[in-house]
Amino acid sequence: MGEGTGSERGGGVQSLNRAFVLLEHMAAAGGDVALSELANRSGLPLPTIHRIIRTLVGSGYVRQLPSRRYALGPRLIGLGDAASRMLGEWARPHLAHLVDEVGETANMAVLDGEAVVYVAQVPSRHSMRMFTEVGRRVPVHCTGVGKALLAQLPPERVRALLAGAGMPAQTPHTITDPDRLARELDRIRHQGYAVDDAEQELGVRCVAVAVPGGPSMTALSVSGPESRVSWAAVERIAPLLREAAQALAGRLDAHGAMA
Repeated sequence: MGEGTGSERGGGVQSLNRAFVLLEHMAAAGGDVALSELANRSGLPLPTIHRIIRTLVGSGYVRQLPSRRYALGPRLIGLGDAASRMLGEWARPHLAHLVDEVGETANMAVLDGEAVVYVAQVPSRHSMRMFTEVGRRVPVHCTGVGKALLAQLPPERVRALLAGAGMPAQTPHTITDPDRLARELDRIRHQGYAVDDAEQELGVRCVAVAVPGGPSMTALSVSGPESRVSWAAVERIAPLLREAAQALAGRLDAHGAMA
């Protein structure tokens, strides 16, 4: 069978690009979505959206709900797991460098629906150190990585996410009021980093920054006992985290350019 014409190949690339755009809009919607909502979000004609979504449903990447709305399909789970593992491998050298510089555990996490999932970690060499299992899901409202990522979102998206996830108290220091958290996110945007000050676990302080321009919403953090991660240490760690995040972003951009 001969190769298709240039126009056929171009049309295929355009359809593929549109399929990814629709999947990203579905993910951004935070759950199920109607075709009319996808049309408003993407600007694509409804017949085009219907054709692409029908193909994605047939391949398992999208599922149709009884309400006739659409949601991301189970076949994406395996792809997401594989991508997270690869993302963790790319991040590991940067995390190891952070551990060498600050002496505390370094982590990488991504936003996954209404929670944050750790995808990589390099532990501190101290006998008393923080340890989080790769794959663990944690709340967004009381973790450094969660707050760093929330600060990248529009306020209305933050409110919707918190309404779904809730804001349960993990410790007496957990922020459980949406208005107070909104003020905290403004401060994070201004200073460029987030701090979990014993909000998820007593005696633990964590500093986190978002990775700019990554393929998914990604954050890096350094965590340790309050006795070592003092507020003076936070001021020293934050710029090192930002440097690591910029370096990782550059590596991810380079891999994207080679793809």
